Amino acid sequence: MNASVPATTTIDPAEAAHFGKLAADWWNPRGSSAMLHRLNPVRLAYVRERIDDHWQGDADTLKPLAGRRALDVGCGAGLLSEPLARLGADVTGLDAAAENIAVARLHAQGQGLSIDYRCGGIEDLRASAPADRFDLVVSMEVIEHVIDPEAFVAGLAGAIAPGGLAILSTPNRTARSRLALITLGEGLGMIPRKTHDWSKFLKPEELIALMERAGLRVVDQRGLDFSPTRGFRLSADCSVDYFLAAVPA
Repeated sequence: MNASVPATTTIDPAEAAHFGKLAADWWNPRGSSAMLHRLNPVRLAYVRERIDDHWQGDADTLKPLAGRRALDVGCGAGLLSEPLARLGADVTGLDAAAENIAVARLHAQGQGLSIDYRCGGIEDLRASAPADRFDLVVSMEVIEHVIDPEAFVAGLAGAIAPGGLAILSTPNRTARSRLALITLGEGLGMIPRKTHDWSKFLKPEELIALMERAGLRVVDQRGLDFSPTRGFRLSADCSVDYFLAAVPA
């Protein structure tokens, strides 16, 4: 851990600065965040599947999160926060980069969406409102960018309301993920350079262990794979990237 970073934070300032520089281009589907735009439909499909399974809701309703609170940790400029709001949730979006939050607020306003965007880490939210709880807590492709994954997961777990649901996604630490995300993804310019540090990727069993220590029970694991003909898709293969869904134990 960098000695200049307080032990109470999970935020890596270098990571926050990296993503903050991408803020202005975040909503451009052909810009530096193009890969996230291509990922988002698969993310939403998994989130919707888990929501319907967890709360046994009507799979045909357009607002399965009506009356529920959702927390999007590492929300960037709101690519997932906005769809969660459209699904009916009262959404809070949290991000370490002030530039991302500024863009997120402006974009949501233009879409007529009311989302509570806040700048900071999960520990800041927990410190400012320790009793605050959310029915749904999501954090997509974030844990590999924090300086203390265990504290980060503990913070997420502490924000979940009784009967709530957590969904995380992150790259697996395998030779295939290094090839796909760094050698090819960053090397060919599909992903901004220096986005990933392969050594910080977590294997599913490592992340599951962190979640269990934080008092969560994993109820589903799914892979995120890529097909040249079909693009990103949910898969049983977790060797590149994966989702975990968990509930309070």
